[in-house]
Amino acid sequence: MPSKRYKKALEVVDKSKSYPLKSAVEVLTKFPKAKFNETVDLAFRLGVDPKQSDQMVRGTVPLPHGSGKTVRVLVFAKPGSTAADAAKAAGAEHVGFDDMIKQCVEGWPDFDVAIATPDAMSEVRKLGKVLGPRGLMPNPKTGTVTEDTAKAVREVKAGRVEFKIDKAGNIHVPVGKASFAPPQIEENARAVIEAVNKAKPPSVKGIFIQSCTLSATMSPAVRVDVRDIVAAA
Repeated sequence: MPSKRYKKALEVVDKSKSYPLKSAVEVLTKFPKAKFNETVDLAFRLGVDPKQSDQMVRGTVPLPHGSGKTVRVLVFAKPGSTAADAAKAAGAEHVGFDDMIKQCVEGWPDFDVAIATPDAMSEVRKLGKVLGPRGLMPNPKTGTVTEDTAKAVREVKAGRVEFKIDKAGNIHVPVGKASFAPPQIEENARAVIEAVNKAKPPSVKGIFIQSCTLSATMSPAVRVDVRDIVAAA
């Protein structure tokens, strides 16, 4: 049963309409607020077949205004190495190798992003069954397998977000918090839309972004018309 707040939000949005991005953000900010700082999210329905390896869509994008989330970072690096020292200096909450691998095997959940040096991956790769389902496996394509651990730590803490298609052909990406000013949400969302559009696999024909919606954690979705953004890109 929808709450009174949700019903009031439904009165603000025209569910049959696709709004230009700026208008979609304006509609979202008119919704009644929850008692906590909701996450604002973009959801995409893509015209791809996720079962085809050449139609995988994934990537990262730096949000101009950050994600509004405190990101806890774990870095797998050999103790005493330059990469380990640099990661600590850049603000990583957890840095280590054998000890961190052991804690992950035991189900340790206290981090949001995992970064690894290339030489650490021979052992970290064995954590695939543990980190993979949680979307935490370091990957060169997303910049989380690198010698430059300091740069990677700074980027994820500043608001670099990762996106990856799911089994149903959808992508969900956080673009900020409800407390953000409308222009901040709009600029973050535009950056994500452009990044997803650029990630279109060469083998995909026809309309790539079939639908896009903007919503907060407890709100209805607002349909976004992305045609002008895609055309400009």
